[in-house]
Amino acid sequence: MEQTSKRILFFDGVCHLCNGLVDFTLPKFQPGEIYFAPLQGPTAEKMLPPQDLSLDYVVYFRDGVLYRRSKAIAYLLQDIGGFYKLPSIMLHILPGFISDFFYELVAKFRYRLFGKDEVCRIPTPKEKKYFLD
Repeated sequence: MEQTSKRILFFDGVCHLCNGLVDFTLPKFQPGEIYFAPLQGPTAEKMLPPQDLSLDYVVYFRDGVLYRRSKAIAYLLQDIGGFYKLPSIMLHILPGFISDFFYELVAKFRYRLFGKDEVCRIPTPKEKKYFLD
Protein backbone atom coordinates (compact mmCIF):
# COMPACT_ATOMS: atom_id res chain seq x y z
CA MET A 1 0.00 0.00 0.00
CA GLU A 2 1.20 3.48 -0.84
CA GLN A 3 2.25 5.55 2.16
CA THR A 4 0.52 8.91 2.39
CA SER A 5 -0.63 11.20 5.17
CA LYS A 6 -3.90 11.95 3.38
CA ARG A 7 -7.23 10.93 4.84
CA ILE A 8 -9.11 9.02 2.17
CA LEU A 9 -12.61 7.57 2.32
CA PHE A 10 -12.97 4.71 -0.16
CA PHE A 11 -16.60 4.00 -1.00
CA ASP A 12 -18.76 2.02 -3.41
CA GLY A 13 -19.21 4.57 -6.20
CA VAL A 14 -22.55 3.18 -7.43
CA CYS A 15 -24.24 2.75 -4.03
CA HIS A 16 -26.73 5.48 -3.10
CA LEU A 17 -26.11 4.95 0.63
CA CYS A 18 -22.35 5.25 0.16
CA ASN A 19 -22.77 8.35 -1.98
CA GLY A 20 -25.01 9.75 0.74
CA LEU A 21 -22.14 9.25 3.19
CA VAL A 22 -19.89 11.24 0.84
CA ASP A 23 -22.53 13.99 0.52
CA PHE A 24 -22.83 14.11 4.32
CA THR A 25 -19.06 14.26 4.84
CA LEU A 26 -18.01 16.72 2.12
CA PRO A 27 -19.23 19.97 3.69
CA LYS A 28 -17.68 19.10 7.05
CA PHE A 29 -14.09 19.32 5.78
CA GLN A 30 -12.00 21.91 3.97
CA PRO A 31 -10.29 20.95 0.70
CA GLY A 32 -7.14 19.00 1.45
CA GLU A 33 -8.35 17.66 4.81
CA ILE A 34 -10.03 14.59 3.31
CA TYR A 35 -10.26 12.94 -0.09
CA PHE A 36 -12.72 10.49 -1.60
CA ALA A 37 -12.09 7.65 -4.01
CA PRO A 38 -14.46 4.98 -5.32
CA LEU A 39 -13.51 1.39 -4.56
CA GLN A 40 -13.92 0.78 -8.30
CA GLY A 41 -11.22 3.34 -9.20
CA PRO A 42 -7.47 3.34 -9.82
CA THR A 43 -6.55 4.91 -6.45
CA ALA A 44 -8.27 2.09 -4.56
CA GLU A 45 -6.66 -0.50 -6.82
CA LYS A 46 -3.25 1.05 -6.20
CA MET A 47 -3.54 1.62 -2.43
CA LEU A 48 -5.76 -1.17 -1.08
CA PRO A 49 -5.14 -4.88 -0.72
CA PRO A 50 -7.32 -7.00 -3.06
CA GLN A 51 -9.71 -8.12 -0.29
CA ASP A 52 -10.69 -4.48 0.32
CA LEU A 53 -11.86 -3.99 -3.27
CA SER A 54 -14.92 -6.21 -2.76
CA LEU A 55 -17.42 -3.29 -2.43
CA ASP A 56 -18.80 -4.87 0.74
CA TYR A 57 -17.74 -2.04 3.04
CA VAL A 58 -16.22 1.43 3.19
CA VAL A 59 -12.53 1.80 3.95
CA TYR A 60 -11.10 4.85 5.69
CA PHE A 61 -7.40 5.50 5.33
CA ARG A 62 -6.23 7.66 8.23
CA ASP A 63 -2.80 8.21 9.76
CA GLY A 64 -1.35 5.41 7.65
CA VAL A 65 -3.91 2.83 8.86
CA LEU A 66 -6.84 1.27 7.00
CA TYR A 67 -10.11 1.07 8.91
CA ARG A 68 -13.00 -1.03 7.64
CA ARG A 69 -16.73 -1.26 8.29
CA SER A 70 -17.91 0.27 11.59
CA LYS A 71 -14.37 1.30 12.63
CA ALA A 72 -14.11 3.34 9.42
CA ILE A 73 -17.35 5.12 10.32
CA ALA A 74 -16.21 5.61 13.94
CA TYR A 75 -12.97 7.30 12.90
CA LEU A 76 -14.67 9.35 10.21
CA LEU A 77 -17.19 10.67 12.77
CA GLN A 78 -14.33 11.35 15.18
CA ASP A 79 -12.56 13.41 12.52
CA ILE A 80 -15.74 15.35 11.76
CA GLY A 81 -15.92 16.23 15.44
CA GLY A 82 -18.51 18.33 17.23
CA PHE A 83 -21.76 16.49 17.92
CA TYR A 84 -20.48 13.52 15.90
CA LYS A 85 -17.87 12.67 18.54
CA LEU A 86 -20.59 11.12 20.70
CA PRO A 87 -21.63 8.45 18.16
CA SER A 88 -17.94 7.95 17.42
CA ILE A 89 -17.22 7.22 21.08
CA MET A 90 -20.18 4.83 21.20
CA LEU A 91 -18.87 2.96 18.15
CA HIS A 92 -15.38 2.77 19.69
CA ILE A 93 -16.77 1.40 22.97
CA LEU A 94 -19.10 -1.14 21.35
CA PRO A 95 -17.32 -4.43 20.61
CA GLY A 96 -16.40 -4.66 16.92
CA PHE A 97 -18.26 -7.92 16.35
CA ILE A 98 -21.51 -6.23 17.42
CA SER A 99 -21.11 -2.98 15.48
CA ASP A 100 -19.83 -4.86 12.43
CA PHE A 101 -22.83 -7.23 12.59
CA PHE A 102 -25.22 -4.30 12.17
CA TYR A 103 -22.94 -2.65 9.61
CA GLU A 104 -22.87 -5.84 7.51
CA LEU A 105 -26.65 -6.29 7.84
CA VAL A 106 -27.26 -2.84 6.34
CA ALA A 107 -24.50 -3.35 3.75
CA LYS A 108 -26.06 -6.63 2.60
CA PHE A 109 -29.38 -4.96 1.74
CA ARG A 110 -28.17 -1.46 0.84
CA TYR A 111 -28.86 -1.74 -2.88
CA ARG A 112 -32.43 -2.92 -2.23
CA LEU A 113 -33.06 -0.32 0.46
CA PHE A 114 -31.31 2.71 -1.07
CA GLY A 115 -30.70 1.79 -4.73
CA LYS A 116 -27.68 1.95 -6.95
CA ASP A 117 -26.52 3.59 -10.16
CA GLU A 118 -25.14 1.93 -13.28
CA VAL A 119 -21.94 4.01 -13.19
CA CYS A 120 -19.80 5.55 -10.45
CA ARG A 121 -20.50 8.99 -9.07
CA ILE A 122 -19.11 11.86 -11.12
CA PRO A 123 -18.10 14.75 -8.87
CA THR A 124 -19.42 18.20 -9.65
CA PRO A 125 -16.83 20.86 -10.57
CA LYS A 126 -17.07 22.20 -6.98
CA GLU A 127 -16.46 18.70 -5.54
CA LYS A 128 -13.55 17.73 -7.81
CA LYS A 129 -10.90 19.06 -5.42
CA TYR A 130 -12.01 16.40 -2.90
CA PHE A 131 -11.88 13.41 -5.27
CA LEU A 132 -8.80 11.44 -6.26
CA ASP A 133 -10.47 9.63 -9.18
